[in-house]
This record gives sequence, structure tokens and C-alpha cells, in this order.
Amino acid sequence: MSETEEHDMELKPVSPTVKTPASWFTGDVYLTPIYNGTEPSRMTVALVRFTPGARSNWHSHAVGQTLHVTEGVGLVGIRDGSVVRIHAGETVICPPGEEHWHGAAADTFMSHLALLEALPGGEDPTTWLEAVTDEQYQTANQH
Repeated sequence: MSETEEHDMELKPVSPTVKTPASWFTGDVYLTPIYNGTEPSRMTVALVRFTPGARSNWHSHAVGQTLHVTEGVGLVGIRDGSVVRIHAGETVICPPGEEHWHGAAADTFMSHLALLEALPGGEDPTTWLEAVTDEQYQTANQH
């Protein structure tokens, strides 16, 4: 590449970390936005950090969601009671429309990259539902 060629690469500064809304999460959960695509990209990426015992509400994603664990041990549950225990380095793919929840195991932090796509036109692809009960969470931790 010559010195006069233009570069399309963009370095983005680190976005501020925010505490997630209590209406969507139980316990202390923090989110750092990484990327929100601009057309034609619809990709959204965030680093989500869960304190021990913290978890999302039940929810689904119109285009699915990929979770890549970067630290700790977590849980991902679906409506039939199935639970996957996830560890650093592992990836879980949640299919479109599947109601699920995810969070840290009871005794450890868990961080993951959340990767999903917005709907055309930038519409939010996530449908938030009710909280995971303490009983559901305690049962999940026994897996």
C-alpha cells in the first residue's frame, strides 16, 4: 500500500461500561458496548460481566445470539429445563426465537462476549421476558 492510499480502518475508543437495567437482570451485571454495526452491517457486540449469582431474565433474539465466554463459569438455560455449564473459551449459539437466560454460576464471576444482529432498520432484536426465579436458578446450578 502506498503512503497516499487512504485507510478505511477505524480505531474506536473504549465505550463506557454501564450497569444493566434491573428490569432485565437479577444481580449486578455490567455491559461494555464494543460495536454497533452501521448498514449494511447489523452486528452488535458487547462484553457482559456477571457477578456471582447474577443472570439475565428470560429472553429471545429474533436472529439468534452467540455467547463467547471470556472468563469464569456460567450457565445458559432454556425453557425445557436444559442447562449448559459454560467455561472460558467456550461458545454457545442460541437459535433465533429460542427463549433462554444466561448468567454466572453461584460462586464465580462470568464474562462473555454477546454477539447478535439487529433487525433490518436497526430494530431491537431482543424480546425481554420474566425474571428467572431463584428456584430455577438454584436448580440450574446443580447441573
